[in-house]
Amino acid sequence: MRPYEVMVIFDANLDEEQIRADVESRRQTLESRGADLGYVDYWGKRRFAYEIDHRKEGYYVVLQAMAEPDAMDELHRALSLADDVIRHKVLRVPEEAYGPPAAMQTTAGE
Repeated sequence: MRPYEVMVIFDANLDEEQIRADVESRRQTLESRGADLGYVDYWGKRRFAYEIDHRKEGYYVVLQAMAEPDAMDELHRALSLADDVIRHKVLRVPEEAYGPPAAMQTTAGE
């Protein structure tokens, strides 16, 4: 299994509950394909540097998973077809970069 990080930009007009339900659905899809789920970070609404599909802002979510490439291909396909997803990016990350951000680890340990 390989470590991955996925950034998804949802339509900012969606309710936060809808976004969280969609993210949970995507996580269940990964889990059903044998992935070990990692950290999820809800960044919230952010303004774009330029308009994307006539939208000026989106709701950002970053999630991590240890998965086989086939599982991430399926996630990529599903996100590409989703109407509520403005943009997404699936990245394979180095082993040492996997997990919560370093700033969160130090504050949690104090």
